[in-house]
Amino acid sequence: MSKTGLAFSVGDHVVYPAHGVGTIQAVETQEVAGMSLEVYVITFDHEKMTLRVPTKKAATSGLRSLAEEGVMSKALTTLKGRARIKRTMWSRRAQEYEAKINSGDLVSIAEVVRDLHRADNQPEQSYSERQLYESALDRMAREVAAVERIDRDAAVSLLTKSLQKAA
Repeated sequence: MSKTGLAFSVGDHVVYPAHGVGTIQAVETQEVAGMSLEVYVITFDHEKMTLRVPTKKAATSGLRSLAEEGVMSKALTTLKGRARIKRTMWSRRAQEYEAKINSGDLVSIAEVVRDLHRADNQPEQSYSERQLYESALDRMAREVAAVERIDRDAAVSLLTKSLQKAA
């Protein structure tokens, strides 16, 4: 176990704030600047990317296990709530949404999905709104899929059903 209290094993699904759900492929010791460093090797299939996170920095980097049942149900409940859209300039709201998506916090991501969701009878989204919505929905769906052991598309339809109940 690392000094941070976080210990992951090969094959574990983890969430890294800026990239979403990944899988630990290995725990390696690498030589960096003459020092020995233990790192988690995490792959993100959807981004075709590999990330190496020092085991001692795992907690401070925001690396975490998949959401537990309580967090997952709170996030799904958040989707069913009323959209809360601040009356600030779009550029500022977009920055806030981006920060929530990259926070790695499932409930914050659910808030973005809820706030940017458009029912069929609502006006069309702008390109940037749609991009942020898709990004948040994708990030949330990947975690739901990993937790529920279903594929991403099934998770998206589960989330979409929750959003439609709210509308």
